[in-house]
Amino acid sequence: MSIMKRMGLIFRSKANTALDRAEDPRQTLDYSYQKQLELLQKVRRGVADVATSRKRVELQMNQLQQQGDKLQGQAQKALGAGREDLAREALTRRSALQTQIDDLQTQHAQLQAEEEKLTMASQRLQAKVEAFRTRKETIKATYTAAEAQTKIGEAFSGISEEMSDVGLAVQRAEDKTASMQARAGAIDELMASGALDDASQAPNSDIDRELATLSAGSDVDTELEAMKRQLSSGERPALGQAAPEPAEQPAEQPAELPDEQKREG
Repeated sequence: MSIMKRMGLIFRSKANTALDRAEDPRQTLDYSYQKQLELLQKVRRGVADVATSRKRVELQMNQLQQQGDKLQGQAQKALGAGREDLAREALTRRSALQTQIDDLQTQHAQLQAEEEKLTMASQRLQAKVEAFRTRKETIKATYTAAEAQTKIGEAFSGISEEMSDVGLAVQRAEDKTASMQARAGAIDELMASGALDDASQAPNSDIDRELATLSAGSDVDTELEAMKRQLSSGERPALGQAAPEPAEQPAEQPAELPDEQKREG
């Protein structure tokens, strides 16, 4: 197979596939039904034309028949008046008219037969068109129901193009949400461990926090010791007030020696 034949085959196959995908059977059936209606209308118009021609022939036959009857009467009157020559002329003309009448009768019979054939064909075609219309509507209803059922099934199974796009969008949103949550958790752990500094706080804020913690612990220890001393002395300090420091005791004076010890000394 040559290259041109292969290219032609590929092009025709792709074009056929595209046409099959774009074709809607309901539209095709409607178009076929419309064409059948047009054909039926043409047949009916043909029947009407033949009937019109037949009627025109009948009118000509009637006119010639009236002229022949008139010539027959004239011939009888001429013969009664002794004018045999005039009667002969009238009968000769009547004979010529009769020949025309016979030809018209033959033509009339042919037109009548043609009219009957076209009428029967029109009736058969009309019956076929009506049957096709019934079948068309049945096929369209079945196709519509099958199409709706297919779309519902695709929507439930998620294999349609629209639902696939929605599913992919949901999957991307879930993946992005999970990634953001993992990133936020990692940042929190790094900040808690001190590996990352909080840019919103002042420099050396971690040192300030440590010093504040130590100072608070020292204050608590001091207040606790004061409360212990007050409890041992029987006093109870007021809530929120530190216990007073005990007054310093004066240094003890040495006891005076008796007079005998003074003299011995």
